[in-house]
Amino acid sequence: MSLIKLTIKGISYSQTQTGAYALVLSEMEGTRTLPIIIGAFEAQSIAIALEKEIRPPRPLTHDLFKTFSDRFSIEVKEVIIHKLVDGVFFSSLVCEKDGVEEVIDTRTSDAIAIAVRFQAPIFTYENILDKAGVYLKLEEELGLTDTSEAQDISTEIETILEVDTAAPYANLPVSELNKKLDAAVSDENYELAAEIRDEISKRS
Repeated sequence: MSLIKLTIKGISYSQTQTGAYALVLSEMEGTRTLPIIIGAFEAQSIAIALEKEIRPPRPLTHDLFKTFSDRFSIEVKEVIIHKLVDGVFFSSLVCEKDGVEEVIDTRTSDAIAIAVRFQAPIFTYENILDKAGVYLKLEEELGLTDTSEAQDISTEIETILEVDTAAPYANLPVSELNKKLDAAVSDENYELAAEIRDEISKRS
């Protein structure tokens, strides 16, 4: 069965599960998206790796994994989301050292956080996209239509991609925003730091 390459479309707060986030993957050559529920720590770790302008004061667990792998010449070649059981995605890290390839079982959220740091490609299979993927309506702002048979997760998908368009920092000057950004990074509140950074970017 052929592999389908995915890219990270975004991360948003899940309105159906308290304290959870939706990691949204999109196929490179198509319009289907794959929403995956992940925890807050993993969401922050992925966001940090994607946001090049934000650097944590101390390395996160996935940063440590990257440093460890580099030090011992271990390369993460790719991530494969290979199975979906009862709404839970199963993934593998395909690693290589000295020409020897190893496949390591991992949680999907950890796999994605590591893949971003290694700039490794992310893949899944057609049957998983058929089961859990949804089509993105380009004419509607983040509107989704469920085309899968996985009705047990379709109700979550309806609200997972809703984006809060409010601008709580719209009335603050850039100098104050920069102070709040520094404070958020120091407190390791990377979700807040990303929001503030987005507001600063809008004004530049």
